[in-house]
Amino acid sequence: MIFDYCIVGGGIVGLATAMRLLENKPGSSLILIEKEDALGKHQTGHNSGVIHAGIYYPPGSLKAELCRKGAEATKAFCSENGIRFEVCGKLLVATSDLEIQRMDALYERSKQNTIEVHRVSEGELREREPHIRGRGALFVPSTGIVSYAEVCQAMGRRIKALGGNIRLSTRITGIRETIDVVDITSDGETWQAKKLVACAGLQSDRLAVLAGLSIEHRIVPFRGEYFRLPADKNDIVRHLIYPIPDPDLPFLGVHLTRMIDGSVTVGPNAVIGFAREGYPRLSINLADMADYALFPGFWKTVFANRKSAVTELRNSLWKPGYLAECKKYCPSLMLSDLLPYEAGIRAQAVRKDGTLIHDFLFAETDRMLHVCNAPSPAATSAIPIAEMIVGRLGN
Repeated sequence: MIFDYCIVGGGIVGLATAMRLLENKPGSSLILIEKEDALGKHQTGHNSGVIHAGIYYPPGSLKAELCRKGAEATKAFCSENGIRFEVCGKLLVATSDLEIQRMDALYERSKQNTIEVHRVSEGELREREPHIRGRGALFVPSTGIVSYAEVCQAMGRRIKALGGNIRLSTRITGIRETIDVVDITSDGETWQAKKLVACAGLQSDRLAVLAGLSIEHRIVPFRGEYFRLPADKNDIVRHLIYPIPDPDLPFLGVHLTRMIDGSVTVGPNAVIGFAREGYPRLSINLADMADYALFPGFWKTVFANRKSAVTELRNSLWKPGYLAECKKYCPSLMLSDLLPYEAGIRAQAVRKDGTLIHDFLFAETDRMLHVCNAPSPAATSAIPIAEMIVGRLGN
């Protein structure tokens, strides 16, 4: 059998793409292939579960548009499929004069992005969040929380209901494009598809190379380490608490996140990972390390961000340093409050010149589309990202 479509990757972007293809092109044959034994086991299943509003992104940018549409689409999908979510809102807390200036700039950006945002004074902040301290804050009421693992399961059910096939525990070993089809092989099995879409996240560069594509970037794994607060601290915050982001840094910084199960997490930091898919603390994969160590862009990135890299590594190795980042706006936290929690790993695409790629990156041929980079917040934006991908595939 020749499938109309093959999707490689069972994270939320791959699932949303498969779902949208089957909805837009009823009667099409589709197979989704995932190497793990369950859907959404990597970036999708290890993120903070936030439905972002899109306050950070440049006005008029694709990321801003997709995030805004994605937040609405995610909430609608959850409502239609009986998935619990909560719109709890987010507070971005300023703790210094410099952060007040950055907060003012962010407020102006939010207005250009047509996102509802309210200024909060120091006194109002204390009323809203008695355990949080700051000089002021921005309140984003539309920010929500959800379990993206549950979203993935619902998307998987929808794909099957629409006639799609999902193959788990199946690792792709070969991809070859011909004039008429794409041949896809794994150990002992072969499939053919008229079109292939690869949404492979942490393995996206390797899959592109396996398919014979020439790429000039590599995936560098950034490890985000979290802690969970004790159950008696589950009511320490009413909203999500974020710092005012430093525009010179690629990541948002440590924050307090209410989870949909009622718990509260702290994190993440951002340190180089020694394994693309190794979540325990001392995970090491020599092949993964060699991939980026032999890539000149990696060392250029490290040098360009050496100051923050040293700080992040110190805080990773020294728990009091990590705690200090939290105590800037939540001074009541103590070392004993930082309980173990599983890390996440972000697939960061890096160019040869050391530039971190923060926008979408695709590699395309006549019959293949490889999603080489789907930037944060890809989970929030997955449904409109899928619509964009389907549009790029054409007929």
